[in-house]
Parts: sequence; structure tokens; C-alpha cells
Amino acid sequence: MSNISNTATGWQAGTAIANPSLAAFILRVTMGGFFLAHAWLKIAVFTPAGTAQFFESIGFPGFLAYVVIAAELLGGLALIAGVATRWVSLALIPILLGSIYAPHGAAGFFFSNQGGGWEFPAFWAVALAVQSLLGDGAYALKLKKN
Repeated sequence: MSNISNTATGWQAGTAIANPSLAAFILRVTMGGFFLAHAWLKIAVFTPAGTAQFFESIGFPGFLAYVVIAAELLGGLALIAGVATRWVSLALIPILLGSIYAPHGAAGFFFSNQGGGWEFPAFWAVALAVQSLLGDGAYALKLKKN
């Protein structure tokens, strides 16, 4: 088997060890897509006003729903593009921790429990921490520093 390589990403076919840059890219884009999906759910299905009412029903201030929607939307786009990946990943962790606190915490650990447990948000928070350690990965937009 001949070796095929891409010098831009450091990827080389036939290597025995997965490329961390490519792994960071896949994780980054996947989580970005998940955040966009959650933002879209709050905008198109629940509506922002409905999401604010839900937040109030579980003890959070209603305005926080708009902050979460904006963070999920802008954070998701930033992750997909690879802009400030480390900082965006760290900034999104409190959203997941908040979802563990309420509503998922009372439902127990397993996400298959009624009301969805805190298993998935906890895993997602850890994945964001890992992404912050890995950095942008391959195919990321870099902001130039002057």
C-alpha cells in the first residue's frame, strides 16, 4: 500500500495511529452541529418565548433562555468553523452544567430515564473540555493576530 499524505493537515494514509488533528476536527464539527441542532430546536420548535417560559418553570430567569440560544447558535457556528475553538469550548461548558442542574439532574443518571438523565450533558461537557485541550484541529479558520 502506498503512503498518501496531506501536508496541510499532517494526515498520512496507512498510519497505525489516528491523527489527533483530524480527530479534533471531527469532534469540533460534530459538537458544533449538535449545538446548532439544539439552538434550532429552541427557535423553531419550542420558540424563544416558549423556551423562556420553560426556563422560568424550572427556576431559571427567563432571559437566560435567550442567552443560551445565542450561545448555542454562535458557539456551534464557531466550532464548525474552527474559530477560537479552545475558548468557545470552555464557554459552552456552563450551558451543559446548567442542563445537568435542571432539568436533567432530577431524572437520574441515564439519559434513557423519563425526562432524560444527566448522562449525555455530562459526556458533552467532558467532550468540550477535551476539545479545549486539543484545540482547533484540521481545517480550522485562524484569526490573524496583528
